[in-house]
Amino acid sequence: MTYPRFPLFVDLEGARAVVVGGGTVACRRIQVLLRFGAYVTVIAPDWREPVEGVRWERRPYAPGDLAGAALAVAAAGERAVNEAVGREARSAGIPVSVADDPAACTFYFPAVCLTEELTAGVVSRNGDHALTARAARAVRTTLEELT
Repeated sequence: MTYPRFPLFVDLEGARAVVVGGGTVACRRIQVLLRFGAYVTVIAPDWREPVEGVRWERRPYAPGDLAGAALAVAAAGERAVNEAVGREARSAGIPVSVADDPAACTFYFPAVCLTEELTAGVVSRNGDHALTARAARAVRTTLEELT
């Protein structure tokens, strides 16, 4: 039997979040983390959409880069790099989302639905991104109607 994922909401204000990668997926994750007050460090030789005020280490990932992180995101676009980030995070007890390997994740990055008063996250059991996107749109509409 496969159990559903437990929705866990945490306070990220001022917490260090490390995002390894600078492509499309990494950029989406960075924007979400910033909305929740995380102090984001990006580790990537290239970054598609640099954000002012975000620390960018313009280099490849290296072991030890997650030291002091409260949360990690592996979205490097390279399987070997993402695997190494996931391994380091898990061994250090740091929650990690590995963009290209759901089985390596210790948390799943949700589609975030946010108003001033309410926050909801949507994930699917099988990684169906289209279903998740449709559900998130419906949840956002409902939240807007309630607030």
